Amino acid sequence: MSDLLSYKKYNGTVEYSKEDCCLFGKVAGIKSLLSYEGNSVQELEQDFQNVIDEYLADCKERNIEPEKPYKGTFNVRINPELHRTIAIYAMEHGKSLNAAVEEAIGKMVG
Repeated sequence: MSDLLSYKKYNGTVEYSKEDCCLFGKVAGIKSLLSYEGNSVQELEQDFQNVIDEYLADCKERNIEPEKPYKGTFNVRINPELHRTIAIYAMEHGKSLNAAVEEAIGKMVG
């Protein structure tokens, strides 16, 4: 079971507030703070979808490009020896470092 909500390629967290006795979350992978809540899973999912729809409508109305989650670029810090090893692997296989890392990640999660 996943702890993330998904809608129109956006993902959101699911958390529980014991103090407020409600579920809540925020859209992940973008800089804008988009939050939602509900007293049931159904209400939480509906509010999540409403927040995404309202965000996209607001962007369209203001004629700005909505943020896209997970643009495909990120910085990763790794052990220098692992960096050296994958760089050599990439060179030996005629690939860029990015292509080698993408291949490794794909094998891990794909």
